[in-house]
Amino acid sequence: MSFKLLVENPAPKEEFEYIIEEKSSGTGQTLYIKGPYMMSDDVNRNKRFYPKDELQREVDRYMREMVKENRSMGELNHPTSAEVDLERACHMVTDLWSEGNMFYGKSKVLSTPCGQIVKSLINDGVKVGMSSRALGQLTEEKGRPGINRVSDMRLVAVDCVSDPSCPKAFVNGILESKQFILSTDGRWEEMYENFEKSISDLPKKEINEYLQEQVIKFLDKLG
Repeated sequence: MSFKLLVENPAPKEEFEYIIEEKSSGTGQTLYIKGPYMMSDDVNRNKRFYPKDELQREVDRYMREMVKENRSMGELNHPTSAEVDLERACHMVTDLWSEGNMFYGKSKVLSTPCGQIVKSLINDGVKVGMSSRALGQLTEEKGRPGINRVSDMRLVAVDCVSDPSCPKAFVNGILESKQFILSTDGRWEEMYENFEKSISDLPKKEINEYLQEQVIKFLDKLG
């Protein structure tokens, strides 16, 4: 079973808040970003529908396994991966909660190099927000052509983006075209990596024959 990598921008009317909190020791300040992170029970601009119970279940898991364990980091801009690169971490989600069909969150901006970039951007007046990155299955809704229902969702991260109300072209064209499978060791692998491993032990002659067979099958489907 393969899973698509999905990125979503709730793009509601509310804007994100940037909150500066003084440390209790008086040794500095901490910057937080607070606002709408995800939307459920409505068709978003990517023509996808997230049932509230599906999203709530995954938010509960993410809170339990990631937020409460201080592992809920997000990157600066969306990567083309189903994992979080610690070298690009810029914030850590500290809370997620629902209000109606919206899921709101609060994130602590980290003191990492990418976190410092986020702080500098906000201090210079740049508006940044949050956009979710998840794996999931898509099924076209009956009687609603072009609308896909999301199931088996697995929230990977909430990333910090420059314009949460406007998905980037590369996100739809490259990032979302990738498909992943769950490997035997519990890691998410891109399908081409799994395919590469599956033929690595075959003799060269058999590999060539296998590839020719797959190309022919692909061309037949196009015809």
